Amino acid sequence: MKIYNTLTKRKEEFVPLEEGKVRMYVCGPTVYNLIHIGNARPMIVFDTVRRYFTYKGYDVNYVSNFTDVDDKIIKKAIEEGVSADEISTRYIAECKKDMEGMNVQPATVHPLATQEIGGMIEMIQTLIDKGFAYPAPDGTVYFRVSRFPEYGKLSHKNLEDLQSGFRAIMVSGEEQKEDPADFVLWKPKKEGEPYWDSPWCQGRPGWHIECSVMAKKYLGEEIDIHAGGEDLIFPHHENEIAQSECCNGRMFARYWMHNAFLNIDNRKMSKSLGNFHTVREISEQYDLQVLRFFMLSAHYRSPLNFSAPLMESARTSLERIVEAADRLKDRAAGQETQLLDSEKALLEEAARFTADFEAAMDDDFNTADALAAVFELVKFSNTHAGDGCSAAFAGALLDQLTMLTQILGLKVSREEQILDEEIEDLIAQRQAARKAKDFARADEIRQELLEKGIALKDTREGVKWQRI
Repeated sequence: MKIYNTLTKRKEEFVPLEEGKVRMYVCGPTVYNLIHIGNARPMIVFDTVRRYFTYKGYDVNYVSNFTDVDDKIIKKAIEEGVSADEISTRYIAECKKDMEGMNVQPATVHPLATQEIGGMIEMIQTLIDKGFAYPAPDGTVYFRVSRFPEYGKLSHKNLEDLQSGFRAIMVSGEEQKEDPADFVLWKPKKEGEPYWDSPWCQGRPGWHIECSVMAKKYLGEEIDIHAGGEDLIFPHHENEIAQSECCNGRMFARYWMHNAFLNIDNRKMSKSLGNFHTVREISEQYDLQVLRFFMLSAHYRSPLNFSAPLMESARTSLERIVEAADRLKDRAAGQETQLLDSEKALLEEAARFTADFEAAMDDDFNTADALAAVFELVKFSNTHAGDGCSAAFAGALLDQLTMLTQILGLKVSREEQILDEEIEDLIAQRQAARKAKDFARADEIRQELLEKGIALKDTREGVKWQRI
């Protein structure tokens, strides 16, 4: 199995630190709002990577954090007049709902930054003791970038160029840095912000130290794979490497994986352009399985363009697989259970689709080519598993199709069709829940309907629904 390693800029054979085991850390979202479709790409991509490792027989320890203390969370809390903890708790719950809709498996551990402050203070103190960090007069603690000669090895940036660039953008309050490139490990509290006691001041951790500490606690000082979006390469992942390797005295992560950006109608997604889409908004138009299929239709290192026509194409393509599974399921329930002699040879031929699928996934998790192998199996099934085929033959092809799609996290078993009157009854229950301000129950009903293939849309004329 080969993985493209951002650190070395080449594909490398995957060799785990411990035979049969994978230690994998994926940077999770900052929870101050509903997750957007840009957040969804690494969630889906690296969930699929995890699934494939499991399929290959590895025991995967998959850690993905929630950043639950951050300037954006504090800003949102102030706007709403509630605590930062209330904001983060709310949006962690909402994120988990969206992850479930996208069939993203829960991590082995979902650590919260606020629950790991003690470990962060300990790591910062170790860095100070070793001379890699220093406290400023106001209590801010900085990492000495100049003490780590390999700084820039992940982003392939030159430290001298970085230092001159940082000098050009020095802002007020940074005069206490020894070097413009030094970054924050701990910062003093501001009025009204959450804070923790530390040896340097009452304050809170910098962003980068959080992931270093959580990866170390749950995976060890050295891990197999660290992953995230390519926007995290610098400075976040670069700084993680510096502080982790200086603290622990060993390599932090063997392989670094980064997914490419997601654009919207060929433009960068942003609120100012009006093309910002949350996963929840997408779920009102499509089953989130369609979004997952769409995300896997391109190689994870290729930029991906989101548009309505491409989502419609993804819906149509996914439906082809589901229809093929439906036909196989019907024929697998047939009377002729004995495998015919001619079908034995066909099953041997069908095995090549699994081999093609594995070859694609073994080549840096090429899900686009893996899906092509799935569609070859669909075509083969539609051609050879006709009305006269045996139940055993159809059942074997169905098992093969189900196995491959499950690795990709795609569900191909169609939910039982819900009757119109049942839909209307559930909508009425949802309206009653909303009137009673029981928004949790209202969200549960919406999700229940979505899982049955029914999308709701709230309009001025009332609730509209459609089958998807």
